Amino acid sequence: MRHNHTAHMIRQILLGALVFLTTSAGAQYKISGTVKDDKNMPVKGANVYLENTIDGATTDSMGIFKFTTSEKGNQTLVASEVSHEQAGQPLVITGDIGGIVILLKANKAHDLDAVVITAGSFDASTDKTKTVLKPLDIVTTAGANADVVKAIEMLPGTQKTGADNGMFVRGGDASEAAIVVDEMVVQNAFFSGPPGVSTRSRFGAFNYQGISFSSGGYSARYGQALSSVLELNTTDLADKSTINMGVNMAGIYASGVKRWKNASLDVGGNYTNTTPFFSLAKTNFDFYNAPTGGSGNLRYVWKPNKKGILKVGLNANFSGSGIKIPNSNTVDTTAANPFAGLGDTVKFKTNDQYYYSNVSYKQFFKDKFMLYTAASYSLDKTDNRFATIPMTEQDHRAQFRIEGKDYITTRMNLLLGTDVQSYGIEKTFSKYRDSKFTETIVSGYTELEWTPINMLAIRPGLRYEHSTLPEKDVLAPRLSLAIKTGKHTQASLAGGVFYQNADNNYLLYGYQPNMQMATHYIANWQYSQNDRVLRLEAYYKKYNKLTLEHDTTYDPNLYRFYFSQPDNTGSGYAQGIELFWRDKKTFKNLDYWITYSYIDSKRKYGNYPFEATPAFVATHNLNVVTKYFAEDWKTNFSLTYSYASGRPYYNPNRPLDAANFMSDRTAPFNNLAIAVAWLHTFGKWFTVFYVSIDNVTNEHNVFGYRYLANGSGYTQSPVVPALYRSIFFGVNMSLTQFSKDEL
Repeated sequence: MRHNHTAHMIRQILLGALVFLTTSAGAQYKISGTVKDDKNMPVKGANVYLENTIDGATTDSMGIFKFTTSEKGNQTLVASEVSHEQAGQPLVITGDIGGIVILLKANKAHDLDAVVITAGSFDASTDKTKTVLKPLDIVTTAGANADVVKAIEMLPGTQKTGADNGMFVRGGDASEAAIVVDEMVVQNAFFSGPPGVSTRSRFGAFNYQGISFSSGGYSARYGQALSSVLELNTTDLADKSTINMGVNMAGIYASGVKRWKNASLDVGGNYTNTTPFFSLAKTNFDFYNAPTGGSGNLRYVWKPNKKGILKVGLNANFSGSGIKIPNSNTVDTTAANPFAGLGDTVKFKTNDQYYYSNVSYKQFFKDKFMLYTAASYSLDKTDNRFATIPMTEQDHRAQFRIEGKDYITTRMNLLLGTDVQSYGIEKTFSKYRDSKFTETIVSGYTELEWTPINMLAIRPGLRYEHSTLPEKDVLAPRLSLAIKTGKHTQASLAGGVFYQNADNNYLLYGYQPNMQMATHYIANWQYSQNDRVLRLEAYYKKYNKLTLEHDTTYDPNLYRFYFSQPDNTGSGYAQGIELFWRDKKTFKNLDYWITYSYIDSKRKYGNYPFEATPAFVATHNLNVVTKYFAEDWKTNFSLTYSYASGRPYYNPNRPLDAANFMSDRTAPFNNLAIAVAWLHTFGKWFTVFYVSIDNVTNEHNVFGYRYLANGSGYTQSPVVPALYRSIFFGVNMSLTQFSKDEL
């Protein structure tokens, strides 16, 4: 259901679609000025803030900063930037203050920008000078549909997922990538849907002030992910009280924010009904019940003091749909298979209830120590029905984390932490099988960040994990480092050992293999200057102890539930090279980036009888993203082209041997997406009209093939997306003026 919960997407697509600005609670003062160096040149990327508060901003390319604050009276304004000495000046805030000039002296020890470890990592935040993507990039990228995960798929190392949910990174399947919010693991990060139809993730860019994507070699803070971690950090206090409302061709939504001096409350909800959308779009599946749903959220943020912040979030979502899908189980004609007699097509109906809660608290003590603690709980209840066969599932996860960071010196800090996770699944499959499991994982971790000299950064780490079901204890060492190779260039290395439990399906049906293991080796080189970034990265990943069944046949059905006794004798590898180039400087109002990935990956795991390239791996992946703002027209244009070479698939008409297994390839994937946003003013109303077109050229992309038994062999049926080409449009109105960056 690619367009399920589209209202949630539109809520994010143009900076929350602001309308009806309400009165701010408490006085808000505007602070603005310029940061310059000792040669009277502007300093870009300087952090400017009121001391002992979180109120501040980052200077733009002209050295200009501006922010609002509710603080008053005697304050100290501080400016810092890595290549300059920190400076501050006193302020007496009784109202708005403008025209401030802060002078920073060049730090001779910092003639080279401070080194930053980048191997395997892309940061997308609002407060770092080394970012390559920001939340605005995500919502204004054509083809991303304001979905964080879809935007991440346009970075190197990822694969396109037209018919599957999840992130597929550097030869890893969806189970190998973890998504965390405020350091808490999110279970079932994608909306529920039928088999073979991809759905949206539950995340929109502007819910988060920081987004960090690691395609390997990630921090010792996290585990249970053989390939990748996507880390999302929620926003702090809201800027002001507002009311947000919107309507589009797939639903309506509304939310409101109340801001007090030291707290804010955000309440929202939406209703989705895709019937109007599907009445205009030609789908590749028969949705006999169009996707519908609704959601609600509540979020409270409180600053009990100037260096502490509490966040509490509650979310609930309800959705349902009915669709006719191919019955891939007809390949198995045994009497034990309940799907064998249902025909080539079955009606699939789903209803889903999802609840997620998260509470966190962070406190700094005298700029020398930080304490962070968080807890979360999620519950996902799914009621599916294949024709007359019911299948229900209930997933739950609870997690608690506490960690401390000691800022020993300005060049060294030490992180210590522990977390406990308890998660499980209960599944009922008609009269055939009832299964469940509960797993508990206890972890401890430590990580040292050390910059002995300005041109060198080192980050060693160690993670311990105890897994209850296999009764296994493991130690996972990690190491990252970076060194400056020039004024605007640096090289980074990263590596380590990563563990993960066996797939939930094995645990669900009573098997308890030991943890799987992957070892990462990553090297990159990066050039960054004047809004231009070039990254070249190479990696090698070795898989050991993968879960492997020992069958003489192969069943491609991902939803099968009959297994031979699995063990940990599986293995594999992934290796490749990647390129990222972004340029926001060369052409006025034009921003573009290009990514390319080459991967060579094979593995023997699951019920693979031979080592082979998995079906989700395309050897070559290319993305070209362009954005242009036409000032005279007050219009933002975005165009994205994506290419992926053919993916392997299993052909049962071929002999089952090492030479033929997974030897066939689909046609290459091609997709051209366009998004246009036009700003216009009607009286006091600032209005944005927008339209997006995905797969403009109507390419009939195929992601694999299913096979149906026909007596003498098997008949081929393509695996395709829910829609080839789609068009979506809407309008938002606001009493607050939009800037071009908000388009």
